[in-house]
Amino acid sequence: MPKYILGIDQGTQSTKVTIFDTKGHKVVSDTEQLREIELGDNGEAIHPDDDLWTSLQRTCKSVFEKFEGSKDDIIGVGLLSIRCCRAVMKENGELFSPVQSWMDTRLSYPYEPEDDEIRYVTTTTGYLTHRLTGETKDTRSNYVGPWPIDPETLEWYEDEDKFTTPKEMLFELVDPSTVLGEVTEKASELTGIPAGLPVVSTSNDKAVEGLGAGLLNDGTVLVSLGTYITSMMFGEEYDSEPSHYFTNPGATPNNWLYESNGIRRGMSTVTWIKELLGSDILEEAEKRGISPENYLNELAEDIPAGSEGLYTILHWLPRPSKPYERGIMLGFNGKHKGPHMFRSILEGIAMTMKNNAQAMCDELDIELNEIVVSGGGSKGDLFMQIFSDVFGVPAHRNEVNGAAGLGSAICAALALDVYDSREEAIKNMVRHEDTFTPNMENHEIYTDINEKVYQHIPEHNEDLLKRSHQIINNDSVTV
Repeated sequence: MPKYILGIDQGTQSTKVTIFDTKGHKVVSDTEQLREIELGDNGEAIHPDDDLWTSLQRTCKSVFEKFEGSKDDIIGVGLLSIRCCRAVMKENGELFSPVQSWMDTRLSYPYEPEDDEIRYVTTTTGYLTHRLTGETKDTRSNYVGPWPIDPETLEWYEDEDKFTTPKEMLFELVDPSTVLGEVTEKASELTGIPAGLPVVSTSNDKAVEGLGAGLLNDGTVLVSLGTYITSMMFGEEYDSEPSHYFTNPGATPNNWLYESNGIRRGMSTVTWIKELLGSDILEEAEKRGISPENYLNELAEDIPAGSEGLYTILHWLPRPSKPYERGIMLGFNGKHKGPHMFRSILEGIAMTMKNNAQAMCDELDIELNEIVVSGGGSKGDLFMQIFSDVFGVPAHRNEVNGAAGLGSAICAALALDVYDSREEAIKNMVRHEDTFTPNMENHEIYTDINEKVYQHIPEHNEDLLKRSHQIINNDSVTV
């Protein structure tokens, strides 16, 4: 009889739960949108109420309503949630205050105790582990950012003066792909997950996505299309001071994830342009029985490479170090319409990630020979072709588009000895669905645009944006 694994993939915008078989085939899945992040006046950004936990409860129940197999054949749960967030908990395991999003400015500095009622401070995976199992354990590989952890050994610092967070408030650290505990009776009642099932640790969300996309040490780059867009490579060594990438903990023990610079609120720009173009797009898509994104893809296919001189810089959310940054659309004339704007955003994303990925590969002295594109945006054939044309290499779309969910299932499969190694698990559970090869004529056009125009737009506009930022924020204008 087949055996199954429950893969939890919780991102910034949604909670997705999928039941996979041990060969990596998706059996059934359900997704629930998270509530919109609440933004405060002082840089706060929170997931309202207890949204991460309550949405997980509902999504799990929905999945089991669809599942036609036997729950007795489910062997474990892989738990993944958003990285770079902070959960502050009471003694009884409830939240003291809403989970702080990675966009919250408080995440840029270490946690300091603020109330006697607070007992624990942890990540989203630590919080959900406690909700599911009652254990105060967490994957050591989701501590990215200002935590009192040695970034190379991934152990809590012995010197408690290193950070302001008291050690007794922190969870026990375990390796990724390790059993954290078992689902409690109470959690089973709330989620529908069978009591007693082992819950398995994963890693930070990008590392788990890299695992689910099949990253090995072979020169393949993964482009992850999410709220935060980045490119990644498998790593075997820790580098403390790279220039063009970050060294993050991997999703399997003693491995690393090399991650390039990215685009903040990346795929939100695609949603933004869809909504900006208005009801005409929605109505026509509905008439055709397709999604608005697919309809825009059809319209934009007829636009030539380069969008007839319309270029987009994707700074919809500025980096903390450059608060003056703004998104830019440059080069309008009378022939440009909505499809040009849509395609220009896709091209801007692809060119930005080409530049970021290439800088990472050059520093690592690795030849970039193919890419895998994951996330909802990879469902569009036009976007996949643009990526291949811009990068000039084959672009793969995998059979399981939700690579992070599959990655969490692979972690469970490794912890439960279904497979002996990362390589064996990937070989059995990850498969390409489509491959897009570059149109070399378009590649030459994109290379010319990128090198002669696109790369220079931010620097030529930086001073003007600084002046604008000072005016808007009532600062004295320095010319």
